[in-house]
Amino acid sequence: MKKILVTGGLGYIGSHTVVELQNKGYEVVVIDNLSNSKLEVKKRIERITGKPFELLVGDVNDPNVLEQLFSKSSFDGVIHFAAFKAVGESVDFPIKYYQNNVSGLITLLAAMDKYETKNLIFSSSCTVYGTVKDLPVNENSPIQEAESPYGTTKILCEEILQDYVKHKPLNVILLRYFNPVGAHPSSEIGELPLGVPNNLVPFITQTAAGIREKITVFGNDYNTIDGTCVRDYIHVVDLADAHVKALEFAESMSTSIDVFNIGTGNGNTVLEVIKAFEQANEMKLNYQIGARRAGDVEQIWADTTKVSNVLGWNARYNLNDMMKHAWKWQENLENN
Repeated sequence: MKKILVTGGLGYIGSHTVVELQNKGYEVVVIDNLSNSKLEVKKRIERITGKPFELLVGDVNDPNVLEQLFSKSSFDGVIHFAAFKAVGESVDFPIKYYQNNVSGLITLLAAMDKYETKNLIFSSSCTVYGTVKDLPVNENSPIQEAESPYGTTKILCEEILQDYVKHKPLNVILLRYFNPVGAHPSSEIGELPLGVPNNLVPFITQTAAGIREKITVFGNDYNTIDGTCVRDYIHVVDLADAHVKALEFAESMSTSIDVFNIGTGNGNTVLEVIKAFEQANEMKLNYQIGARRAGDVEQIWADTTKVSNVLGWNARYNLNDMMKHAWKWQENLENN
């Protein structure tokens, strides 16, 4: 049985990926510092899969913690999620993002090098494409100057990895996600932002649940069908499945590094997502139009040809599924 280390494995995307890994027969070890997750997620994952996994509560920025992990286990690969991810927060606290996201990767690479761990799946982002002129974006679209410190950290980490593999024997896959939403169909795990959500869908579900008074739509004067920003929303379970396929591919790569866009290939506006939620769950949402938000890109969606052809991966869930599962997850939270 192959053993995989998942950093940030109790977080939103990490927890769903642990489920998919366990379902495919991998042994999983998780490190998470609980900065944006909760300990109870471990039990929820284990309820879905029926399998236990090892958890170390610690920080990937701490070399002593990584030494503790790598010295007692031989890992066949690492999936690295442990990073801060909120665009708006990164504008307010850039140094926090540079230190955690970039230094965390460097510390992890040092441990992987020492213990000769050969495969790394890196959690990147479509933010590296910046403000895009030609849509949809493919993996050869130019990397633009970042719109936020969060985006800068993803560009820097990709550059570090591109350079690193020239000098060290490491197989790296960069997965550039578009906008993960939804929750596991079991409603056991989903997006669990601590404090005020930075992302649209948890703000929608919390407003529907009465936790938030209303949703603010940041700008309605963009050059889009209804004036609101366009994003490629992807179900988190589909995204998790892409990590497992990427891991399988990394083990047989002919090159040392590759990159894939992970999205549906469809763009939806913020207002379209709000309307989809209302229709899927037969309720009305309270929302208002506000000013544009710093760091937001006007519109972006993926060309998914490469990931489909090379990894054999395609999204299975549609926007209606995403909205239904997100609301079921919120309702389950309210009942527990």
